[in-house]
Amino acid sequence: MAKNKYRILAINPGSTSTKIGVFDNDECVFKTNIAHSPEDLAPFKDIPSQKGYRFDLILKTLKDNKIDISTIDAFVGRGGGLVSCEGGTYEINDKLYEHASTCFTIKHPATLGATLAYELGNKYGKRSFCVNPPDVDEFKLEARITGIPEIYRESRIHALNQKEVAQRYAKSINKKYEDLNIIVCHIGGGISISAHNHGKMIDSNDNVNGDGPMAPTRCGFVPAKPLIDLCFSGKYDQKELSAFTTKKGGLVAWLGTDDLREVKKMIENGDKKAKVIYNALVYQISKQIGAMFVALKCNCSAIVLTGGLINDKKFVNDIKKYVDKLATVVPMPGEFELEALSAGAIRVLEEEEKPKIYSGIPVFSKLGE
Repeated sequence: MAKNKYRILAINPGSTSTKIGVFDNDECVFKTNIAHSPEDLAPFKDIPSQKGYRFDLILKTLKDNKIDISTIDAFVGRGGGLVSCEGGTYEINDKLYEHASTCFTIKHPATLGATLAYELGNKYGKRSFCVNPPDVDEFKLEARITGIPEIYRESRIHALNQKEVAQRYAKSINKKYEDLNIIVCHIGGGISISAHNHGKMIDSNDNVNGDGPMAPTRCGFVPAKPLIDLCFSGKYDQKELSAFTTKKGGLVAWLGTDDLREVKKMIENGDKKAKVIYNALVYQISKQIGAMFVALKCNCSAIVLTGGLINDKKFVNDIKKYVDKLATVVPMPGEFELEALSAGAIRVLEEEEKPKIYSGIPVFSKLGE
């Protein structure tokens, strides 16, 4: 419970929308999804050039809904495009702004979150933050190593939502996140299953580069030798094959849909292949949970399930059948990204946490560098 009252504007830009929320401490007093059609975005040559357009829309939306922006105490944005960094709440400095505004490491609309928060903070004389950006990397060294010295495993996790639900679980049992070992599973269009060891995400599957369980639109881990053979088969070019890692793999590749509800209807209608693929999805998720249990040396307080697919009770129960003997399984359906952004800013304003300083230096370099 915050000692003081703060009003926070949280900003989460996406490819086709900008989600914003106004929070009075932990109470959401306004939330909306500002849609952007392809025609709206067509005039902009790249992601950074959309900043002014989205900035003006945010101000207009607040004005139209009679929210006085002068009452905002701090601005917080999603962030991204940064070098690998520790988890936490970052006060946006010049280096962070530079990297986010140039999409330094990745081109994604989330990078606009930090730049919009920074510009709003400057305009209205308030502090600006980003919280657990997609670039968070807290892996232990052993988790990075592969059998090919040129390739390291990378931290590609739903860091913002993962950290938030871990914090919420800890609070629900009157504990500190930093005192617990927790496995958090974000299960949506992409899947990241991570080992949280005393406040650090020490290991996880790579949600982007083809690692861990398959997902509705992602291939997950595949054996290396057949994949290499497929690369040189002439069946796909590089772009087509890469699409299996984020857009055209998993349920889409097998069944032509990324909607678990549709898959269940197929099963109800007697589709045997759909049943096999559904069972494989449950099995692979459960196996990754087991791997993170080992990463925590078999010392785990809870397995927290979050993301859109966790709204499906049967799906949750099917996972439980595999893993509920490892630790208590706690479903937290949906995502809490705007809430997480606001909560991170408030923790700093309340001086519960010190703001992180973004240095622009990666937290990990290759061995020998």
